[in-house]
Amino acid sequence: MGSDNNITEATSSFDGLEDMSIKELLENINKEDSKIHIAVAKTIPLISDLVEKIVARMEKGGRIFYLGSGTSGRLGILDASEIPPTFGMPEEKVIGLIAGGDSAIRRAIESAEDDFEQAWKDLKEHNINVNDTVIGIAASGKTPYVIGAVKTAKENGILTACVTCNPDSALSKEVDIPIEAIVGPEFVTGSTRMKAGTAQKLVLNMITTSTMIKLGRVKGNKMVDMQLTNKKLVKRGTKMIQDELGIEEKQAKELLLQYGSVRKAVYFFNKV
Repeated sequence: MGSDNNITEATSSFDGLEDMSIKELLENINKEDSKIHIAVAKTIPLISDLVEKIVARMEKGGRIFYLGSGTSGRLGILDASEIPPTFGMPEEKVIGLIAGGDSAIRRAIESAEDDFEQAWKDLKEHNINVNDTVIGIAASGKTPYVIGAVKTAKENGILTACVTCNPDSALSKEVDIPIEAIVGPEFVTGSTRMKAGTAQKLVLNMITTSTMIKLGRVKGNKMVDMQLTNKKLVKRGTKMIQDELGIEEKQAKELLLQYGSVRKAVYFFNKV
């Protein structure tokens, strides 16, 4: 397992991977993946505490900032990019920042993560303030780019959290709310794009989805504020309006296109 609780770098429980059949590889990867939801479930009390604090801050105009490098950074950007189309939130309300900047989204810029000062500079470009929340994402919990940002953010009175897969990491020690999903060694030793990455994605889904629901961006179980960016979403929105108002498809679609969202279409129909 190594010294300093570096579980993400620990040797895989499996060896001789190249000698396994494809079926054996897939079954064993799946066997490892089955451990992820158990690890994430243990973090729910801390996620709940974080979401409660985020909602209170976002109601005052605050934002969520994700910070990470490599896979972790990309996961933050992925989650942030899906909030506007899913919940109709402005793009600047959930922001993902990655070490190395936007070019690192597609191409690895490994050395960028070693800059302890850069992430805080990146946050200052967005006029970071005490209503915001900074969430550092790092499977290892050791990334200087992330640690530097949360440390300085916390010193400036900003709520900080982290999502990591090692216990008692340097990152966890610097934040208000450390979320540690301990999924164990990877199937391919050290390949944290696998179990660790999946666990991080699950946690980020939970944070933003529950936050958006509590901010009133879901009605019942429907995405009533989703953006109508393609035919599939127009069809989905039309069906929501049909179900809610008990009207024909043609009228429902006309209302949706007229008002631009399910929420507005239902509101103005009922108002009339």
